[in-house]
Amino acid sequence: MSGNGLSYGEQGGEAAPELAQEAATTTTPSAPAAFGLFSSDTKKNEDLKQMLESSKDSAKLDAMKRIVGMIAKGKNASELFPAVVKNVASKNIEIKKLVYVYLMRYAEEQQDLALLSISTFQRALKDPNQLIRASALRVLSSIRVPIIVPIMMLAIKEASSDLSPYVRKNAAHAIQKLYSLDPEQKEMLIEVIEKLLKDRSTLVAGSVVMAFEEVCPDRIDLIHKNYRKLCNLLVDVEEWGQVVIIHMLTRYARTQFVSPWKVGKDLEDHPNNFYESDEEQKEKDRKVKNIYTMDPDHRLLLRNTKPLLQSRNAAVVMAVAQLYWHLAPKSEASTVSKSLVRLLRSNREVQYIVLQNIATMSIQRKGMFEPYLKSFYVRSTDPTMIKTLKLEILTNLANEANISTLLREFQTYVKSQDKQFAAATIQAIGRCATNITEVTDTCLNGLVCLLSNRDEIVVAESVVVIKKLLQTQPAHHGEIIKHMAKLLDNITVPVARASILWLIGEYCERVPKIAPDVLRKTAKSFTTEDDLVKLQILNLGAKLYLTNSKQTKLLTQYVLNLGKYDQSYDIRDRTRFIRQLIVPNEKSGALSKYAKKIFLAQKPAPLLESPFKDRDHFQLGTLSHTLNSRATGYLELSNWPEVAPDPSVRNVDVAEPTKEWTGILGITKKEKPMEKFYSESEEEEDECTNTSSSKSESGSESEKEDKEESSSDESSGSSSSSEESSDSESDSKESTANKTSRAAAESVSEDNKKKAKGIFKKRSTSSSSDTEPTSSEESSPDSKSESDSKSDSESEKSGSATSSKKEEKLVQDRKASNRKDVFLLDLDDFCPVTTPVAVPIAAVLSPSSTADLEGLSLSNSSVIDVTTQISVPTETHELLHRMSGKGLAAHYHFSRQPSIFGDHMVSVQVTVTNTTDQKIENIHIKEKKLPPGMRVHEFNPIEYLEPAGSITVSMGIDFCDSTQMASFQLCTKDDHFNVNIQPPVGELLLPVTMSEKDFKKEQGMLTGMNETSATIAVAPQNSTRLVIIERVVKAANLGVVPSGQDNIHRFAAKTVHSGSLMLVTVELKEGSTAQLVINTEKTVIGSVLLRELKPVLSQG
Repeated sequence: MSGNGLSYGEQGGEAAPELAQEAATTTTPSAPAAFGLFSSDTKKNEDLKQMLESSKDSAKLDAMKRIVGMIAKGKNASELFPAVVKNVASKNIEIKKLVYVYLMRYAEEQQDLALLSISTFQRALKDPNQLIRASALRVLSSIRVPIIVPIMMLAIKEASSDLSPYVRKNAAHAIQKLYSLDPEQKEMLIEVIEKLLKDRSTLVAGSVVMAFEEVCPDRIDLIHKNYRKLCNLLVDVEEWGQVVIIHMLTRYARTQFVSPWKVGKDLEDHPNNFYESDEEQKEKDRKVKNIYTMDPDHRLLLRNTKPLLQSRNAAVVMAVAQLYWHLAPKSEASTVSKSLVRLLRSNREVQYIVLQNIATMSIQRKGMFEPYLKSFYVRSTDPTMIKTLKLEILTNLANEANISTLLREFQTYVKSQDKQFAAATIQAIGRCATNITEVTDTCLNGLVCLLSNRDEIVVAESVVVIKKLLQTQPAHHGEIIKHMAKLLDNITVPVARASILWLIGEYCERVPKIAPDVLRKTAKSFTTEDDLVKLQILNLGAKLYLTNSKQTKLLTQYVLNLGKYDQSYDIRDRTRFIRQLIVPNEKSGALSKYAKKIFLAQKPAPLLESPFKDRDHFQLGTLSHTLNSRATGYLELSNWPEVAPDPSVRNVDVAEPTKEWTGILGITKKEKPMEKFYSESEEEEDECTNTSSSKSESGSESEKEDKEESSSDESSGSSSSSEESSDSESDSKESTANKTSRAAAESVSEDNKKKAKGIFKKRSTSSSSDTEPTSSEESSPDSKSESDSKSDSESEKSGSATSSKKEEKLVQDRKASNRKDVFLLDLDDFCPVTTPVAVPIAAVLSPSSTADLEGLSLSNSSVIDVTTQISVPTETHELLHRMSGKGLAAHYHFSRQPSIFGDHMVSVQVTVTNTTDQKIENIHIKEKKLPPGMRVHEFNPIEYLEPAGSITVSMGIDFCDSTQMASFQLCTKDDHFNVNIQPPVGELLLPVTMSEKDFKKEQGMLTGMNETSATIAVAPQNSTRLVIIERVVKAANLGVVPSGQDNIHRFAAKTVHSGSLMLVTVELKEGSTAQLVINTEKTVIGSVLLRELKPVLSQG
């Protein structure tokens, strides 16, 4: 576990590896002399020092990249510490990040110099950027000096309450470092751990459980209230966090639940009685069934860990496997078999650990792995350690049914060039022979055949195994002993020679003619033999002296005299002992009378057991299990309790949900089911509570959180720099609005399906611009769907903008009488921000809503707003040709309006035409083949289309900010046709309005890699302002930004899916040239847009 903890502690989304890669690419190669004997490392470092002391940020940044690159390559950069630490207070955020990466590495080595900057680190703990706060805490906890323990303690306490889950995660990491520095802080650290255990963020869960395991693993009471939460969060936690949590929950479960294995034991303890009546038998069965009922919390743990068996991380799969082994009923333990066998395709290190654990499991429960027997066959490319483990498992799985197959497999292994493996195979054959009596003779005959093998190691191992097998039934195998005696002259391996001598001595009465001759031969070579063989020669002489003294008396005395003067004291001691025991004289004691009983006593046959037999007392998957000895930090698994402790300690008091303002307006809201851990109401409440304080984590971190957690509770409210705050704010609002609009769209489609009675109802284009704003959608999705469904049902044939406006106005007037204050409340719920941000608005405000909003202060609202496009291109694209569609033709165009189906969707208008002379029925979409992440909101089925009839319907497609095709089938009652919609990059944007000042501010934040530019030749007729605006806006859905200079034209938009700003600048130069610059985080879209805009301005 300690090994796991070390690697896990260094996780947590550090920028270091990425920065190191970047730095490695920017590092310039040094002169060839660098590889010579007198390489000038000092000169290179002097160069770096000068760059760090430069007044230019670019030079400092370049130097820091090179230094981090050196660290990544394993070079020592510690002598640069004084020069680097001077830049710790740099105002450039990129330099500051790299300085902190460096300090994390060297703060422990250069503690005195690091202490000089401690005030800077303390200031950085209050920095608006969460990455800086987290890095400062990491550096502070890396300075391992007892004098700053109080400062570290205070910093950890503050960080544990931080709004950013990334900072809280680093606080959990710092707890372990502080505890190792000063264990006396344990009680205060436990308070912080208790607080962090209540955190609902998946980013924090793994780190705080690791801190719990290091600081107070015995405080099980801290887990009670958080047990169910951890079980439910487990699937969403990062991989190394999952490993730590699973191991902790395994230990917890062993103390809180009764054994699920009792069922099998109790059935064994109640054998069926032949004369038992049916009533007695039923009564007994009922008692046995009532003995054990699994605790729901126990079942919760098993159920929530099962999906992790499909994890790509081998450590997670192994952790779940050990949990099932130690906690699951025996009937369910086989669930993990297939997943463990899958891991055998991994690299050899993973195979080694997994096979060790399978070897332990297969001893007790053979049935788990018998179906996968062939997966353990040895491959020629396997290393010896893997081969040996597979052989061990095959031997454990051997039974009467598969032994013939295994013995054929073993015959091949014996011929292996790997002699160590061949010897292990012979031992495996010996074990099979002792475990399965039906094949003992077969195995023995096979081993005797191996005695004629050319390889000494194979022969020696065969002799040793035969010796052990013969001990089980020596009376039947006199011929084998004679055969082995003949081989003694050729075998030179000491262990084998010693084994043959022992066999002949032990059963000398069965080979009375051969034994004395063997003693004669070995007496000749006594002085040159190995110590092991000498001891067996002495034993053979003693046994023959006692059983056949006439022939061997002189030989034995000769051997004893040789042993008396041997160099080894073991041989000399054995010689004296034997002489006194078998050769009686005056000094001999009473023991000499019992010499025969001592030497020729019946000896028990050796047990050939697996070396993994006793390993199951260690927890599977731990370092202690791998080493078969207790490692430092190993936590013992406790025995199951006889009676389960009170399960109510895990009950959590559920706070009553606060009444939402919708209740005041008489709008009933459906309750969410209690089983669901993440609820949308929590998301909305938490999101608005946190964002109203205008503190949010960075955009990248927010995106990461959206992936790792399905709720944006307190995690979305961490402070950050202004630009990061704006990005994350817009993302969080988009996600919420998207959910509600999706729900609204579903309700609309349901309504239409119910009311369609022969006439197709279609949603008009202009009605999409007259719906309620996003804030209203967030607050009352039911009212949104209600208004949409009403407007849909009332607009039956009209596709014009006028009729749709009238309907919308009717609906608004109908609501106005009892809901005058809706929009006021919506605005309060809107969570305004103080920084410029691209706020997605689902549609333009309707006249009635505009009247309601009059007089309100909008000083805090954003200055970047989505606007409607002034130029909508009339270009249409062919979706389905009438020849391919058997008379059905379809064209589509992009309406450049915000989609009514969701904020992330691009609005597409599809015109379907019937060119035949017959009615076409049931025109609809199905079988969508979309790239990952892409979504299509299809139009409602068209019941029929009259001959020569035409109809226009709306679709919504979320292209995920890419120009990939959306493929689907356009179907009729009788046919289906494959069609594609591919968007030009300009249609993936929504125009926004902003001031020139805001444009420049945002552009300043999107420089470097976020900037793409090109110089183009402008045609003379395209040099006027109106023509440029007209051409650019026609090519891409951009909004025009006012410009104070005649030669500079600015345009702004945001991407439909992610809301990232897209800033376009056209600067006219002298000589009919222009500089075209695009600034955006979406660099791929930016470069494609640049490529499409270049011909627009250069062509006449």
